[in-house]
Amino acid sequence: MPTDQPRELLEATLDSIGDAVLSTDLDGQVTYLNGAAERMTGWANQAATGRPLAEVFRIIDSNTRQIAPDPLALALKLNKPVGLTPHCTLVRRDGYECAIEDSAAPIRDRAGRLVGAVIVFRDVRAARETSRQMAYLAQHDALTGLPNRLLLRDRLTEAIALAQRHRKPLGVLFVDVDGFKARNDTHGHAMGDRILRAVADRLKGALRQSDTVSRSGGDEFVAVLSELERAEDALLVARKLLHASAEPSRVDSTEISLSVSIGISLYPNHGVTAEALIANADAAMYVAKRAGPGGYQLFQRPGTSETINRWEADGGAPADEAECAGSASRRSG
Repeated sequence: MPTDQPRELLEATLDSIGDAVLSTDLDGQVTYLNGAAERMTGWANQAATGRPLAEVFRIIDSNTRQIAPDPLALALKLNKPVGLTPHCTLVRRDGYECAIEDSAAPIRDRAGRLVGAVIVFRDVRAARETSRQMAYLAQHDALTGLPNRLLLRDRLTEAIALAQRHRKPLGVLFVDVDGFKARNDTHGHAMGDRILRAVADRLKGALRQSDTVSRSGGDEFVAVLSELERAEDALLVARKLLHASAEPSRVDSTEISLSVSIGISLYPNHGVTAEALIANADAAMYVAKRAGPGGYQLFQRPGTSETINRWEADGGAPADEAECAGSASRRSG
């Protein structure tokens, strides 16, 4: 430690800061820990003084669990300040672990002679958790916890690449809750939020873990069915979602019955990009909705025909074919 001011004043100053401070001599023996360093390492200053740095300051790579490089040794070797390797975890004396960031630098006396090194480190768990939460919120819907449109497009783009590589179809289902606006106006926004969370749970529970269901906005959801064995499997999943949504449920003390309308697009038949598949599924959903609640509609380009167009949740036979325009124009309301 520097000797050009009273040691007591220096230690009081170092104990007053939030960062942990640890110093060693040229042989790598600990010479000082401030209060924060004592708490983070589990070593009292008196007990740690004279011990090898590796015994007091135990750091490992968070990913490999291997011993991390000694930053003080590197600082002495290079004779300049250095930073800790990324993903570093400090193992406290009692075995407790915490993620840290730090920097190390050589210590010189007033004559410029190298006399040791100092490391300053801090607990970054809170900062990393905040960063993780911000990243999560940037990609997920705050109400339902489902992926949002940003994450949906990423996953759909990945699913398209996988489907192309493995030469398998995939399906995109655009799901709209029938009559949601009327329910929301009648029962209030709090009940509307509970209904949306219930629908989200039902949709998620009816799909495979490899599939993605997202909330597109309002009362609209989009599901990505990756690597289907047959294109017709998307229709079977749509029926499953119709049945799952139609099951009566109790929200708070109110029993409600729901239905959804679903539009379906298939890769590569109805588009080869995420934007085209979502837009065409959206267009098909509006055709399904015009035909009545609780059904699905397979996207159909003008002038073409599909073997199955519409199926209703009550189990009735497919309705007559109805043309679904290729544009993605949306109705108001």
